[in-house]
Amino acid sequence: MWEKIIAGIAKVNSAVNGVVWGWPMIILILGTGILITVRTKCMQVRKFGTSCGETIVPTIKSIGKKKKGLSKKENSISQFEAFATAISGTVGTGNIVGVTSAIMTGGPGAVCWMWVSAFFGMITNYAENVLGLYFRKRDKNGDFSGGPAYYLSEGLGRNRNDGLGKFLKTLGKILAVMAAVFCTFAAIGMSGVQTNKISSTFQGAIDGNAQTIGLIVGIVVAVVLGLIILGGIKSIGRVASILVPFMSLLFILMSLVVIFANVTMIGTAFGLIFKNMFSFKAAMGGFTGYAFAQIIQKGLARGVFSNEAGLGSSVIAHSASETREPVKQGFWGIFEVFFDTFVICTLTALVVLVSFGDEVGMATVLYAPGAVDTNVSMMAFENIFGLFGTIVYSTILPLFAFTTILAWSYYGEKSVDFLFRKTGDKGRKIATTVFKVLYVLLVIVSALIDGELAWALSDTFNGLMALPNLVGVVLLSGLLVKITKNYFDRKKGLDVKPMLSAYDDLNEAFAQDLAEEEVMDEVAASEEA
Repeated sequence: MWEKIIAGIAKVNSAVNGVVWGWPMIILILGTGILITVRTKCMQVRKFGTSCGETIVPTIKSIGKKKKGLSKKENSISQFEAFATAISGTVGTGNIVGVTSAIMTGGPGAVCWMWVSAFFGMITNYAENVLGLYFRKRDKNGDFSGGPAYYLSEGLGRNRNDGLGKFLKTLGKILAVMAAVFCTFAAIGMSGVQTNKISSTFQGAIDGNAQTIGLIVGIVVAVVLGLIILGGIKSIGRVASILVPFMSLLFILMSLVVIFANVTMIGTAFGLIFKNMFSFKAAMGGFTGYAFAQIIQKGLARGVFSNEAGLGSSVIAHSASETREPVKQGFWGIFEVFFDTFVICTLTALVVLVSFGDEVGMATVLYAPGAVDTNVSMMAFENIFGLFGTIVYSTILPLFAFTTILAWSYYGEKSVDFLFRKTGDKGRKIATTVFKVLYVLLVIVSALIDGELAWALSDTFNGLMALPNLVGVVLLSGLLVKITKNYFDRKKGLDVKPMLSAYDDLNEAFAQDLAEEEVMDEVAASEEA
């Protein structure tokens, strides 16, 4: 009975996935990134230094220093905690197992399309963050809520009273509901993949009954998850800000050791990536190879799965940031995608491609019948580090996956909150509580299902979520340019009214907060001098 249900779900999902991740979606993802790149004059390249200078550099410098909060009445989190939560939602199994899976199902050339999606995804993610913070709302409890649902429902048709304005407002409300519904299911799908890969990791590292190990893993993850998400965004942000730097640094160091231990294969690895960008045929006899459509589809799908640019998911976490400047938080979006794909995903791809010898050796491992992405990734570390590599891999991957599960629990919660926003505080609380309970319970189920089905379901939900979000980003791109220009005009010293929020009361309050913050910074600077 269970097998028939799973088979039915897989069949329906396959049909939907073929439509969702067809050429229209590929064109929409790349087209949105290209449009925003042109309208911002290639800002992800032109202002990349500024992006780092406004985000990760001051964060490193501020380590150990106490930051004065802007408002004790707010349930906001720091810029870095917002980034850590967002990056924990992106830096997950998609960066390790997902890249391996992309190579196994789309060939080495899929990695190149991950880079292409990331290049344009940097500016798409920037746009999402800016719009998310500009249209976010603050409730009476001091909680910030933002994301695609908000800039779609509040942004489209705003300040227009003509026929087109009415049409856009109606369209915005419909797209907002779609975005919230799809995000809820995407959260469940994303957590399913992460839990499934945690389970697969332990199943590959420990001898024993696979179902029993999976059940134990699912229960443990569910219990720990439930304890943390009870604390809300502050609890999630705090955990993420501790785990993300640790696990990222450890993974980077381990990967570099593996890569330089096979330094003679680095050139071959890059050659395979670029040579197979448009077609791929494994060196193993009997393997038919991949068509261009499959290579680009797998590359873009895994790229979006990994960095989430275009989904509008990470902006939900960024919207909880204490920062008043939408553009400043937008810079985190640029760095986030760069770090996620160009650093972490590239390291994973190189680790996999340099670890198994030449093209024949690679094909022997990656394209052998029954090859599992999780096991292939683990083997790459085992080849150099032996048992120590197995232990570290079995530690890193679950941490990556768990922080992603945490972040997506918040995204799903906020989406449910938006859908039930008109039912009053009590209705919203009941709805979000029910979601949390179901989310935790489904984590256990996810540990037991087939890994390929988990990937496929998550890909479908991600694609569905991206559709309304990208339409909104395109239609609001003109406003994005104005907000960006306003920020840099003020940085030049021009006397212009800040564009910090779409709502007059919040805009004035945020402007006042910025003025007070500047005074505090000047006092602090004089004291240090």
